[in-house]
Amino acid sequence: MPDLLIELFSEEIPARMQARARDDLKSLVTAGLVEAGLTYASAAAFSTPRRLTLTIDGLSAESRPVREERKGPRADAPAAALEGFLRATGLTAEQLERREDRKGGVTLFAVVERPGRAAADIVAEVLEATIRTFPWPKSMRWGSGTLRWVRPLHSVLCLLVDDHGAHVVPLTVDGIAAGNTTEGHRFLSPGRLAVTSFEDYAAKLRRAHVILDSAEREAAIRQGAQNLAFAAGMELVEDMGLLAEVAGLVEWPVPLMGRIAPEFLHLPPEVLQTSMREHQKFFSTRNPRTGRIEGFVTVANTETIDHGETILKGNQKVLSARLSDARFFWENDLRVAKAGMGDWLDGLKTVTFHNKLGSQADRIERIAALAREIAHLVDANPDDAERAARLAKADLRSSMVGEFPELQGKMGRYYALEAGEKPAVADAARDHYAPLGPSDAVPAEPVSIAVALADKIDTLAGFWAIDEKPTGSKDPFALRRAALGVIRLVLENGVRVHLAEVLARADLAFPEGIKTGEWVAETARPGDSSLLAFFHDRLKVYLRDQGIRHDVIDACLAMPHADDLTLLVRRVRALSAFLKTDDGTNLLQGFKRANNLLTQAEQKDGVEYSFGAEAKFAETEAERDLFRALDAAEATIAPALQREDFDEAMLALAALRAPIDDFFTAVQINTDNPVVRRNRLNLLHRIRHACLDVADLTRIEG
Repeated sequence: MPDLLIELFSEEIPARMQARARDDLKSLVTAGLVEAGLTYASAAAFSTPRRLTLTIDGLSAESRPVREERKGPRADAPAAALEGFLRATGLTAEQLERREDRKGGVTLFAVVERPGRAAADIVAEVLEATIRTFPWPKSMRWGSGTLRWVRPLHSVLCLLVDDHGAHVVPLTVDGIAAGNTTEGHRFLSPGRLAVTSFEDYAAKLRRAHVILDSAEREAAIRQGAQNLAFAAGMELVEDMGLLAEVAGLVEWPVPLMGRIAPEFLHLPPEVLQTSMREHQKFFSTRNPRTGRIEGFVTVANTETIDHGETILKGNQKVLSARLSDARFFWENDLRVAKAGMGDWLDGLKTVTFHNKLGSQADRIERIAALAREIAHLVDANPDDAERAARLAKADLRSSMVGEFPELQGKMGRYYALEAGEKPAVADAARDHYAPLGPSDAVPAEPVSIAVALADKIDTLAGFWAIDEKPTGSKDPFALRRAALGVIRLVLENGVRVHLAEVLARADLAFPEGIKTGEWVAETARPGDSSLLAFFHDRLKVYLRDQGIRHDVIDACLAMPHADDLTLLVRRVRALSAFLKTDDGTNLLQGFKRANNLLTQAEQKDGVEYSFGAEAKFAETEAERDLFRALDAAEATIAPALQREDFDEAMLALAALRAPIDDFFTAVQINTDNPVVRRNRLNLLHRIRHACLDVADLTRIEG
């Protein structure tokens, strides 16, 4: 079984496209080969800035022969039917098979046998189709050809390697004929290299100063940068996104370390790191004693006789120019900040948040009022929460955030401190956007929590008010992320808040024409489109990711105060843990049996059996035991629920498991004695009521 090696060699591929391109090359080629009848053992794809590579091991030498059989018309069918069948199959009448059926009639069949095809022929077809239809996000044409590629494609290497050696697959794409050669590093090892297998290919590339595997390049860059930082008495600031990007820019990484000029060291570390990252693709290094960023690591794509000294000098010159701009922005911004940020706040009046929801200044007024309301619920100082909300977005008008939008919030904290604001107010300016993603930390300080909740709830209520809700996979205003942020802020800080009330308060801040009214504050029902139901849907996703079943969540959502997310999740976790025990599983079955029998009897009799069960009518010891068990459980469950101790309530339910099992084993519900029957049905109601007080077990599957 031969191995296949493919390399598509071009001008530099943008780093951001390489990972997707590797996956696409692998999936398109392997899918095409399998569809054509070939099999393979394993496949792996690689990329460098100038090449995409695919290696496939254990490829079958040829496809299997195919025998296709197609049923046609009866032999005595009209001539037009026969002619149509012959055209469809490409056969003559003499080539058709005649088969007698059970009724004595004769049916015509077309049998087409196709021999197996050599792997080389199939590979050529699949690879050409892959190259011509490759899904680059952006592509270009060059010269007089018709082929489109991300950058001009220079060569195609395509080898089938078997026991007899390496064979070039005959293939020509837009004048580029496949061969058995590649190129090494552009500067360190120019010229073509002939290869005979993937192992030979990878080894010769390494000798030609090309590391084929992007993961290996990343590891080399990270280790080299850490070593340089350590030798200089500093530590590397980890940046995995930049690491992946830089690994896509170089084929032979050579880390070099430089120092930041003293006149820039007073800039905030976020400014230094962002400026170097965005403009220069530099890694930051910091002084472990002070936390101040004092150096950088750049990654060259070549080795030089002066060990990178010339490269570093050039980088230092460009970096100084960039940091001079950053220093200018910082110093200008400080003047505005120390004057109270009034110019920025006035400027937000002309910045439109949304044409139906007003300006950023209008939004700030709403958030400030809501943050003051929420402050009481999170033990924050209301004045501080309102002040923080009014200043949190001021940095949107600053020069620094205008240059580096990703610094919004972070710069707001610096400017608030320079303006003389309290640390809690300044921290809230930094924290109010958080959490932006599932891995982001959640603010824990009361003022920050209040402003972060107000910001996200205003966004959600506003877009619900103008009917801009997420649909399907579309969520242009990131409302799902905002809802998940609210959920995490509430749960991870143990905030006790009735969400429907807060949503209603947020709704009141909007102009009359766009109030959401009932769409915000109504009790969520399955299938409705209220904002509260949207929160519940997001909560289901959040909890399902933690291994909690959707029906368990639904059982708790049906209970009172489901808009208190902290209370709701405590109930959900207790029920989930209970149902994983034998007692929980068996009690659920007992509940369902009791509920079904009671429901059927009530429908048949046209009455509700909801009171009047008396132990004096019990005829068996199993009945009397169940009465005693229910008395004990009800005496425990009610106060436990009052204390919100769901674990104790579940424990009390667990004690009912054995008495209920014994009751159904020993007792016939529908006895001929009407008094006893009614008493037993009322006893079933007590079982149902005790269980439903804890959670709506009718929603539990199984």
